[in-house]
Amino acid sequence: MSVIKLEQQWLLFIESDSGIRSRVYDVVIPPDLDESELASYLDDIYHEFASEKHPRVVKVS
Repeated sequence: MSVIKLEQQWLLFIESDSGIRSRVYDVVIPPDLDESELASYLDDIYHEFASEKHPRVVKVS
């Protein structure tokens, strides 16, 4: 997944292995959320998808 900020709004995308980006509309990220808080916020939302291999949301780059 990737997150970008466009015009004071955070946008969430699913990234495919082939490079296709698909917007996620059912997750709203508060516009006043700081970039340093994104991983924690998304971890709270996606915790039910955690696995032993991927236990939490982390910033990759």
